[in-house]
Amino acid sequence: MKYAQYVFLASVFSTVGYSLAQTCAVESFSVKDNFDPKRYAGKWYALAKKDPEGLFLQDNISAEYTVEEDGTMTASSKGRVKLFGFWVICADMAAQYTVPDPTTPAKMYMTYQGLASYLSSGGDNYWVIDTDYDNYAITYACRSLKEDGSCDDGYSLIFSRNPRGLPPAIQRIVRQKQEEICMSGQFQPVLQSGAC
Repeated sequence: MKYAQYVFLASVFSTVGYSLAQTCAVESFSVKDNFDPKRYAGKWYALAKKDPEGLFLQDNISAEYTVEEDGTMTASSKGRVKLFGFWVICADMAAQYTVPDPTTPAKMYMTYQGLASYLSSGGDNYWVIDTDYDNYAITYACRSLKEDGSCDDGYSLIFSRNPRGLPPAIQRIVRQKQEEICMSGQFQPVLQSGAC
């Protein structure tokens, strides 16, 4: 019985130690080194998401990224959204990305617009936390900060080049990155049924 108590206490202390060592200050989050927009371009399917406050795409989310000759990245996104609590439709969004600091190209600013009057327009940070360009990408945005520098209203998407999912080895990488951005356990799966 004492062995079980020791194991329990050891796991509690290691969890507390990890929590104390980990900082959730947004500025401490690492992003993809030497991010290459041209390799990132193409079609991505959302497999999981952590929504921000307010209206957000519900499911069947995909994004097609394009890089122009001048290096400007744009995207057209689709997904289903629920309006007025009951009306579910496929919505189209468009976005353009700028890089405020060329030394960290994975930290972009996204200006977006719904292609219908009932969809929102605005701007958010758009950080590529990690990607291998061929299989997965993890994006992150924080809309508002708390006084301690942690995120008060943020969102994240787990993308895959394949709408059917990610292999187990990549799922482990994704889980680690979710912990690093302090969003472990907050993601919901995204249905990919081909509805949009």
